[in-house]
Amino acid sequence: MKGKSFYAIILPAIIAISMLQCKKSKTGDDTPPVTDPVISYEVSTAVYPNTERGFIKTYPVYAEGASLDLPQLKLLRGQNISMILRNFYLDKFKTQAISSPELALIQADLDKAREAGLKVILRFAYTDEMTGTDAALAIVEQHLDQLKPLFEANKDVIAFVQAGLIGAYGEWHDSSNGLATEENERKVLTKLLSVLPLEIMVQVRTPGQKQAIFNSNLPVGKDIAYTAEGRARVGHHNDCFLTGGTEYGTYNNIIAEKQYISNDALYVPVGGETCPPAAGYSPDCAAGRTDMKSLKWTYLNLDWYPATINAWKISGCFDEFQTYLGHRLALLKATLPDQSAVNGELKLNITLSNRGYAPLYNKKNTLLVLKNKGTGQFYDIPLSVDVRDVKPLVDFVVQQTVNLSGIPAGDYDLYLKIADQASSLKDRPEYAVRLANTGVWVEDHGGMNSLKHVIKIAAM
Repeated sequence: MKGKSFYAIILPAIIAISMLQCKKSKTGDDTPPVTDPVISYEVSTAVYPNTERGFIKTYPVYAEGASLDLPQLKLLRGQNISMILRNFYLDKFKTQAISSPELALIQADLDKAREAGLKVILRFAYTDEMTGTDAALAIVEQHLDQLKPLFEANKDVIAFVQAGLIGAYGEWHDSSNGLATEENERKVLTKLLSVLPLEIMVQVRTPGQKQAIFNSNLPVGKDIAYTAEGRARVGHHNDCFLTGGTEYGTYNNIIAEKQYISNDALYVPVGGETCPPAAGYSPDCAAGRTDMKSLKWTYLNLDWYPATINAWKISGCFDEFQTYLGHRLALLKATLPDQSAVNGELKLNITLSNRGYAPLYNKKNTLLVLKNKGTGQFYDIPLSVDVRDVKPLVDFVVQQTVNLSGIPAGDYDLYLKIADQASSLKDRPEYAVRLANTGVWVEDHGGMNSLKHVIKIAAM
């Protein structure tokens, strides 16, 4: 009796639990949650122009000389060139103010560069002769005050400014007016930084000069990067790159100063040009690859030194350098939802990589763009992403939940747009960042990169 009573109580309970479990299974409560699809992207090695990077052309001009040739400038992007160096020689103004025609020339050149879809590296100097003369400090400061409105009005197309102004070619290695001293170099650089908009970075000729001026051999780090602090706004231009040894006095302590530049260049730009190599040194492909990669070169002059450039073309590495100079951001993968609700949310998980030698240095506006497949209407959603943080050879993950308020029901193609922060350039594809992937770039809507995914926004 005792046994029968026990089973009479227990068996109905077991049956009830089993039925409940069966019911749960049929309703799907125990099925795995639906996961968002993962999209993989093919990384491309194609050569193409991209803003603020790569091989550049150099155009010197003497005081009140001829303006840039606009048709010639418009051909440069077809040669995969997106940036030029304009070196203004103020040779007529060594003892007087810059003339109105000269100021008009500078403005006209920057206007032409903008029309051609280019950015400009600026340098000002007083002589292109080793025995020539420059200007006194008071004149230099007067000229910089005159240039300040031009800098502000054209900051959209000024990529960087080389310190210039001192000595032959503005290269800071001599001065007829005693400017090539630590004290006067500090005064010139401080004045230049004061008249430039905060977002424009300056480059000085040697790492030793930067260290002396700021009394620090510490490279720029995250703590001061992209701030108004002077040291965070100054990078490097080496005008005797890949020549062997100290590179014509560029370095005092080669190993230590190269390491300094390598670290500094995570946040400030490096560029310049080659020079005739020292006896016994070969600036071959291996040497170029090693130093450009280590020192994070973002641009290199095509016009000097021609023997080195031509040797790279003959050896087959010119296209490689053209591909990897500067930034080269690429999509690796993304996890994106197939659907969302009207006024709902969209969770992004995008992995980017930088295959280039250097990061970006100028701030960009990054947006998620939704394009309605039926109407063609675009909807831009700003992302809290700073693509300057996508450093070379380090994967960078964008994880963000975006609000879809105001976007009507429909099917939408998704794009990533990395636009210039200037209102004058934000809708121009020449100034947008093109990602190094196969089949993602479109010039619609100011230039953007397809995420190769469609999301359905449904009314609930």
